[in-house]
Amino acid sequence: MHYLEEDTIVAPATVPGTGALSLIRVSGRAAIAACGSVVRVCGMPLSDTPGGRLRYGEVFLADGSLLDTVVVSVFRAPHSYTGEDSVEVSCHASKYIVSTLIEMFCAAGCRLAGPGEFTQRAFLAGKMDLSQAEAVADVISSNSAASHRVAMNQLKGGYSNDLKSLRSQLVEMASLLELELDFSEEEVEFANRDQLKALLQTVSGHIEKLISSFKLGNAIKNGIPVAIVGPVNAGKSTLLNALLNEDRAIVSSIAGTTRDTIEETVNIGGILFRFIDTAGLRETSEDIENEGIKRSIKKLSEAEIVLAVIDLTAPLEETCAAVKEIAEKVDFTSQKLVILLNKCTSEGANKNVTLINNIITNINNQVVTLEVSALEKIGLDKLENLLKEYFGALNLQEDTTLVTNVRHLEALKEARKNLSAVSLGLRTGSPTDLVAQDLRDAITAISSILGEDITPDTVLHHIFKNHCIGK
Repeated sequence: MHYLEEDTIVAPATVPGTGALSLIRVSGRAAIAACGSVVRVCGMPLSDTPGGRLRYGEVFLADGSLLDTVVVSVFRAPHSYTGEDSVEVSCHASKYIVSTLIEMFCAAGCRLAGPGEFTQRAFLAGKMDLSQAEAVADVISSNSAASHRVAMNQLKGGYSNDLKSLRSQLVEMASLLELELDFSEEEVEFANRDQLKALLQTVSGHIEKLISSFKLGNAIKNGIPVAIVGPVNAGKSTLLNALLNEDRAIVSSIAGTTRDTIEETVNIGGILFRFIDTAGLRETSEDIENEGIKRSIKKLSEAEIVLAVIDLTAPLEETCAAVKEIAEKVDFTSQKLVILLNKCTSEGANKNVTLINNIITNINNQVVTLEVSALEKIGLDKLENLLKEYFGALNLQEDTTLVTNVRHLEALKEARKNLSAVSLGLRTGSPTDLVAQDLRDAITAISSILGEDITPDTVLHHIFKNHCIGK
């Protein structure tokens, strides 16, 4: 796909006033000419400057006064981010300088770029596929080592290569079936049904793996959800404040202070965790508090990790009842439960610890208990190490493929549904044209992630390239 816009666009690529320098990006047919009319350079005209060169220049206002000294980076099509002629102007990070330069570029024939328009042009020029274009925003917004690695893999094309491989295998299948339709009167079978079933199983398994990766991919992108739950006055808000090292949540001895959920993120060991402080669990007739408790239970069900904060100074019977109530709400097949025995003065000092541990072991031996004091910050280092241990074991590499985009997830689910229909059609002996249509729909779903269309020409090209008859 190759596409060039007639308009030349300009926009700041950095936020003015946040550092020593700002960058202004210009792209389009007239980018170099427009820059040449705004920036005065010595020696060789900017229009004659080869791509990949830096030029020092000065910018003067209409009254002849110097606005700024700048450095211009020249990129010649197609060797630029957008695939068009482009320039990037480095100037001092004054809001006045940046806005004046933008005005001067607009007066020279440019227009302000729309949101994401540089990346859109890169996609339309064939510099990247749609999934890579979407990854640009993920790279920019990544706020942990893990989310950065996942986004960079997608931007570099690792995820795209996976999808292209799947798409290629499905096109192979479709071309064989299309051949049978073309020679239906001769009753020729080009597609070995056993081989098709085996290939279908392989592709379907890969798609299922990608779909299953979304939960983790989305968690890494937005922060692994960690629900802080427990009875009222157990110290949940104090724990959140201690983990954040700031007074984010209101702490009070009055029961039921927290009425709604509070969410904040913390980077621990290169992985972003999203801690969710919730309303205390108890029986109450107060409507607003009841709504808060319902939200607490919902957040508990959605969390990857549940931190159950239990007050060690409370009566043992109440403590054990609270532990059992929380454990009953945890799905141990997909969630991890950590019991935090809070308000300890020192490890092992409370006689209830052993009794509580015995009860917890009887509930589920996967549960981990830690003695902590959120107020005194005792044991929080062990909690952080435990969280790192849970997700540090992922050891994500740059080539790790995880689905992080909801649009991609829905497209993969659509492909899975269509491939299930293909599988059913092969098992039941459905007419070839119906099976071929379901297969085309699956290819279309995968192609939509890449921003590519599947057309009859795509299949025909594959037929003549790989299955030429009578040559």
